[in-house]
Amino acid sequence: MIIFILGLITGIIGGMGIGGGTILIPGLIILTGLKQQTIQSINLISFIPVAIVALYVHIKNKNIIFKLAAPIVLFGLIGAWAGSKLALNIPSDTLRKLFGFFLLAMGIYEFFYKGRKKE
Repeated sequence: MIIFILGLITGIIGGMGIGGGTILIPGLIILTGLKQQTIQSINLISFIPVAIVALYVHIKNKNIIFKLAAPIVLFGLIGAWAGSKLALNIPSDTLRKLFGFFLLAMGIYEFFYKGRKKE
């Protein structure tokens, strides 16, 4: 039952564009004994239907600037391929620590810098 609740929460967060993986990955680490690479793969496959639904809603509401999105998608695909290859060659414990550091760094950034006005 807890996995279903985790899926619901990450779907809501993912649909908002925040990134459900920030909840799903730590949740799966706590609830399962799976390797980090497996957990990240589950996160990616669960993201596909969530992204399709969110994309439909945002296209319908005309919230996408396709001219800006196209190069981001193109280079994002290249980065995803390179990142996947890299993740397969990093030990699971190291990858888990890197992900934790990434979340910590993003949290610190959001807490201290995100709300400041640019001068």
